[in-house]
Amino acid sequence: MNINKETMQARRDKGFTLVELLIVVVILGILATVTVFAVRGITDKGQESACDTDKRVMETAVETWYADQSAGTAGDPTEAGLVTAQFLRAESTLYDVGTAGAVEPQVGGACAA
Repeated sequence: MNINKETMQARRDKGFTLVELLIVVVILGILATVTVFAVRGITDKGQESACDTDKRVMETAVETWYADQSAGTAGDPTEAGLVTAQFLRAESTLYDVGTAGAVEPQVGGACAA
């Protein structure tokens, strides 16, 4: 077989081989997988932070409500009552005010244990 080296060189430079393309696709797949898992962890931390912040705000609103009442004779606060008294801007989507002013996660909510 007498193949000219110039012919082989010209044919080789025309494009990528299938193996080269497969290697690039595999590398891109690995990078995408790593990125997805990294972003997923960040969103979980963000949700936990939102839960903690919302709970602290609710607890502060309940404490303020009790401090505002004269000797606590007005009964237990409700979330709607806290909004009406302007201790909260809106009702929480993560927590509810339970009996005796206890702040409890909503059943089936994002912050439920």
